[in-house]
Amino acid sequence: MGLRFFRYFIFFLGLILFGLGNAIAVNVKFLGLHPWEVLNVAMFQRFGMTIGTWNVICGLILVFIVFIIDKRYISVGTFFNALLIGPIMDFFLWLNILPHATEHLWLNLLILLSGVTITGIGGGMYVACGFGAGPRDGFMLSVSDKTGLSVSRARIVVETLVLIIGFILGGPVFVMTFIYTFIQSPVFQYSMKIIRTFIDSLDRKQKEQLEVPL
Repeated sequence: MGLRFFRYFIFFLGLILFGLGNAIAVNVKFLGLHPWEVLNVAMFQRFGMTIGTWNVICGLILVFIVFIIDKRYISVGTFFNALLIGPIMDFFLWLNILPHATEHLWLNLLILLSGVTITGIGGGMYVACGFGAGPRDGFMLSVSDKTGLSVSRARIVVETLVLIIGFILGGPVFVMTFIYTFIQSPVFQYSMKIIRTFIDSLDRKQKEQLEVPL
């Protein structure tokens, strides 16, 4: 029971960090954002509401599509991801306490890199808890299954299409858009590995304590 509570704590902390990282990156969006955020910002600029609201709308649409294509990639964590990251992001933007763009390029890059890093850490944390993939990852996994493409190629295809749509709608596409994943992915993998190893060690200790000595 205690371990499950801890996993949920880490899971929700990961979602908070993911939303925080996205909010930080949006403040220097002219340097370029991740393709999905390019789309969310474009929709916000075109149709109003908030960036986080569009994050939720896009996430729920993907959940619906994945539910039809392959229910295996839908879990409780998928819904939490779809419903919470956008509002968390909006909340941090509403607080207006995050660093904003400056006239110094190096400082703007530092702000963006901090956002990318925090997002990667948060993503690794919530995935490591084992409550399921987010709607975007679930969608890419289902595309991979149905098309026969590798997961990495399915990701490239999907994110390229999303980026093109976001660009056409006027989203912030620039240099960092094309190297975003190369920075975020290693941070994500390292964070996931550390948290998963830690959770596994706690699980082993809990099982050892429950064993009845002969």
